[in-house]
Amino acid sequence: MMFEAKKNWLAIGLSLLLVACVAPPKPPVVALPVTAPAKLFSVSKWEMLPDWQTLDLTPAWPAFLQSCRALKNKPNWSEVCARAEQLGTGNNTALHEFYETWFTPYQVFNPDGSEQGMITGYYEPLLKGSRSKTAQFRYPLYAAPDDLLTIDLGEAYPQLKDLRLRGRLQGKRVVPYYSRAEIDSGTASIKGRELFWVDNAVELFFLQIQGSGRIELPDGGMVKVGYADQNGYPYVSIGKKLVEMGELKLEEASMQGIKAWAEQHPDKLGALLAQNPSYVFFRELPNGLSAPLGALGVPLTDEYSLAVDARTVPLGAPVFLSTTYPNNNTPLNRLMLAQDTGGAIRGAVRADFFWGFGAHAAEQAGKMKQQGRMWVLFPKQGEPEQKM
Repeated sequence: MMFEAKKNWLAIGLSLLLVACVAPPKPPVVALPVTAPAKLFSVSKWEMLPDWQTLDLTPAWPAFLQSCRALKNKPNWSEVCARAEQLGTGNNTALHEFYETWFTPYQVFNPDGSEQGMITGYYEPLLKGSRSKTAQFRYPLYAAPDDLLTIDLGEAYPQLKDLRLRGRLQGKRVVPYYSRAEIDSGTASIKGRELFWVDNAVELFFLQIQGSGRIELPDGGMVKVGYADQNGYPYVSIGKKLVEMGELKLEEASMQGIKAWAEQHPDKLGALLAQNPSYVFFRELPNGLSAPLGALGVPLTDEYSLAVDARTVPLGAPVFLSTTYPNNNTPLNRLMLAQDTGGAIRGAVRADFFWGFGAHAAEQAGKMKQQGRMWVLFPKQGEPEQKM
């Protein structure tokens, strides 16, 4: 989540603060055309998208209409979305014609020219919790602290567009916000910002990674929580740390493997979690929401919403994903919608597949770590400038 610093006085002055504070986990909606380097995109043909001609596009259509809710007033999208509304529910033949008429597929490449990237999964977890602290429910779920500052550098320096710092005031100085270790140890002055208390520290940790979830209360009631803010530190994989420490083999470093390790080593859990200084704060969401809200601001669609790096892939755009199902070689070729972002989702060919809610979604998301290729469908007249 760091940025490539330019060798000038501004970057030198900011570098120490940026090491800890740069973190735009939920960038704003990105209007097309995008400003990502054109070399990351290469114009393609529909027949180059695996299984495109025979693919059933109807399951992805509701997700596309959700994207239009956010994009219909953006440049290059108004006519496309108006036509989509006229199609209504659509049928597969009509949807193929729609996409091929109104969009151009561009394959995404990494800066080194490679076409493969990491595809992971996420889901909406369920935790047990309470609105008050008890012997059982003792791990706090915090709302965003009052002293957390967000500094948009792009307002003062256009070359730093979409770059934000998180910090706090210490006297007259802006310093990095508290790390996970400082928050968990009580160093941070955020007492009173507890939204809920939950019964499991590692489940709370994974809720922060997922960004949204549900909490079952003692009376059986259910509440929804979603991302509110983040402390500004880069995400560090504790699975990778466990592998480096020799505690897990690489193939064991899934969400399920990490949870099993935590159950066996409760005395080591706090130190492990502190290895990831990033900390996410939450807000309570209306229970009427059909699904978690992504960074685009619309509800996510199970198995058809994708979290991307919005510095490359524009939020709201259709993305054709070619990968495999978790832990096997069965092809997973699907039209998805880029509707979310994440602290660990950094890179051009990089995405997080939203599996939904429930035990099956948790299982699939926890073990998904596949290689894949991506194509972005750009509205015609809104394509990126080509330099490849």
